[in-house]
Amino acid sequence: MIPALIMAGGKGSRMGGSTEKPMIAFLGKPLLDWVVDAVFNSKKISKFCVITSVNTPKTEEHCKNMDWKVLRTDAKGYHNDLKQAVSQLGWRGPILTMPSDVPAVTGAILDGVVCEFEASNKDFLAVFVPIEKRQELGLSTSSTDEYKGKMYAVSGVNIINGAKVLSQRKIDTTAIISENTRMVLNVNTVKDFEVAESIMRQMSLE
Repeated sequence: MIPALIMAGGKGSRMGGSTEKPMIAFLGKPLLDWVVDAVFNSKKISKFCVITSVNTPKTEEHCKNMDWKVLRTDAKGYHNDLKQAVSQLGWRGPILTMPSDVPAVTGAILDGVVCEFEASNKDFLAVFVPIEKRQELGLSTSSTDEYKGKMYAVSGVNIINGAKVLSQRKIDTTAIISENTRMVLNVNTVKDFEVAESIMRQMSLE
């Protein structure tokens, strides 16, 4: 079993409005709560911590009210905040990291990612989704990365080695390419939000 970091400190400016992105009500409850539910339902995650910043004080308050472990970082960008969290928590082995805006992800999906990581014998695993799959669903593709010469959309779900991240040594990486709709539904814009709600309503009827 490995720990998880839920990254919830970004500004979420593309969503507009005054509500912090992790706290936006998605099908009746905050986006963040859907992600925490997935973590609770995972058999491969031992514990978790929600990473907040000065950008997300309401999110931090919510976590404290729910008695979830929370850590405020300095809001110096995703990767710097991640390193700061790993350093302060003292987590040096494998860590699952995920954003607070993947509401469709389930505990079973996270368990599958951890199993793939354990079988890979690598220090870092990223979950990518085909850009075409997001476009097909009408989702934005603003966050992309290259893997084996091809560009993919970033899901935000990764497993890292805490010690290697802090040492800045070369990290041996692998990736999962997933077309699972639940992994594809990363909410970056208002339109993404609307599409994700519609798809998940349909899933609940099936």
